[in-house]
Amino acid sequence: MKKRSFSRTKKSCYFAYLATASVFSMPPLLFVTFRDMYGISYTLLGTLVLINFCTQLTIDLIFSFFTKYFNIHKTVIAMPLITSAGLFIYALVPSFFPDIAYLGLVVGTVIFSVSAGLCEVLISPIVAAIPSDTPDKDMSLLHSLYAWGVMSVVIISTVFLTVFGRENWMFLTLFFAVIPLFAAYLFATSPMPELNLSHAASTQKTKNAKEKNIGLLLCLGCIFLGSAAENTMSNWISGYMENALNIPKAWGDICGMALFAILLGLGRTLYAKYGKNIVNTLLVSMICAFVCYITAGLSQNVILSFIACVLTGCCTSMLWPGTLIMMEEKLPALGVAAYALMAAGGDFGASVAPQLLGIVVDTVSASDSALNLAETLSLTPEQIGMKAGMLTASLFPFLGMFLLIYIKKYFSKKEIK
Repeated sequence: MKKRSFSRTKKSCYFAYLATASVFSMPPLLFVTFRDMYGISYTLLGTLVLINFCTQLTIDLIFSFFTKYFNIHKTVIAMPLITSAGLFIYALVPSFFPDIAYLGLVVGTVIFSVSAGLCEVLISPIVAAIPSDTPDKDMSLLHSLYAWGVMSVVIISTVFLTVFGRENWMFLTLFFAVIPLFAAYLFATSPMPELNLSHAASTQKTKNAKEKNIGLLLCLGCIFLGSAAENTMSNWISGYMENALNIPKAWGDICGMALFAILLGLGRTLYAKYGKNIVNTLLVSMICAFVCYITAGLSQNVILSFIACVLTGCCTSMLWPGTLIMMEEKLPALGVAAYALMAAGGDFGASVAPQLLGIVVDTVSASDSALNLAETLSLTPEQIGMKAGMLTASLFPFLGMFLLIYIKKYFSKKEIK
């Protein structure tokens, strides 16, 4: 089949990734709303993020071991339909049954997280399987569209909530529930490239199976730490701007989260056009992300903290897609199962880190030490808790720096085929 016959397929993948942005970026924008309207604690709000990514992790692991039992074309068609179903439940249950609002949020999160997991597992290998002269740039462009989707969701959500009020958040969710239906139509009318459905362990027959498996584990660790660094800020930047920096929500979302998403997308788009030497790119990204988290956590200057939070978007932009590019370059001929395993590592990082920050914020805010420190620094205990959470999150890119130094040495000595 000629390469041009997959043009519609590639566009379908791009649109699906764009549409999935609402699943990740809209819930954090509503955290403060849920806390005010339904009395949900930060720990429980962080648990929603944990549920989101743990569900995705489960889907990733299922595909890691049972890929051959799935009809890929039918699965990608069902994927956006599941997204819509989850968002409808997410919006309607709290609206009609406020006494069980959190249960409705949990059920909706589980359902649309299944779709998000399928998206991560299937879209990247589909794009990678489409014949192309620049596969690494196609991968970077794919992930950049997610960031541009986040930016769009943030701007639309902020304008909507400002004009119509937070109490009407459910109508915003229903709007985003309709968009994935178009992705289902696109996939239903697009051909699928031939995918390698073999398990990652199939490398056992190769002469350098041990080196390949070690390399895959190193990439798994890298995407775990990179995803943790990216998703902690993306999930908490809205709340941090509002509660730690005292920036009005509308301005915090547009100038904070939207700028974060813009820089996230810009970093991936620039790499798609000019990028090379992915291992060095990842190492520099980890170093810069660490500096940003430390600055956001320690600085009492609102402007400096704001800039640090926003710049984290650029610094972490390549950590997830870049690890996939590194895997493709250093470990060739891996199938869908390897992508599923990498998605599992990324989702595990994205589930652990935001939840950890939520626990740190609640624990530190309630401590006597935070109360005393808050009086000394003229801050609130909640602000102290938020800053402590940012400092805790800096551990992920910090560890990532050392892992990438080792990865660089490892792959420089090994030629894996």
